[in-house]
Amino acid sequence: MKLSRIFTFCVLLGSLTVPTHAADASPAQDLHEEVLVINGCPIWPYTRCPGVDLSHADLSLRDLAGADLTGAKLVRADLRSANLAGAMLDGADLSAAKVQKANIPAASLRGARLIATDLEFARMFRADLSNADLSMANMEAARATHVRLNGARLIDVNMQETKFQEADFRNAVMKNCFTRFAVFLDVSFEGCDGCPVDW
Repeated sequence: MKLSRIFTFCVLLGSLTVPTHAADASPAQDLHEEVLVINGCPIWPYTRCPGVDLSHADLSLRDLAGADLTGAKLVRADLRSANLAGAMLDGADLSAAKVQKANIPAASLRGARLIATDLEFARMFRADLSNADLSMANMEAARATHVRLNGARLIDVNMQETKFQEADFRNAVMKNCFTRFAVFLDVSFEGCDGCPVDW
């Protein structure tokens, strides 16, 4: 009786073994197959591609945290829901790029061109857009807490429902912007041309 139980146990145990093809799958192989390379630039976190041309590229949902894209061309690029946390985009051209719902905390976009760029619902906590050109940009419902916009050009920008908490607008130019339901809480407006008065 005991031998039959042992035999039954061994048969059941054997049926639970992992198929060899599943064990052979390599995470490194899967990762290698997913790597996107555009104009010699691998699209992954902390990539180093200053000056690269990524115009019209589909980078939606991509993780570019900490990437060095200084002076890169991202005209009309699709960056929807991309992760650009801590990315370096100083002097980059993101004109007409789709950046809706992107994650941009602590990113540096000093002197960047964001003309007609769509930043709707973007999360921009502590992003640095000093001296950036955001003319005709859409920032509707963006979260811009502690964002730096000193010296920035903000002409005809849609700021509806944008939350600017402790933002820095010093020496910026802000004209013809749509600010319905926008929040300017504890912001710095010193030297700003056209910023709201007594907000």
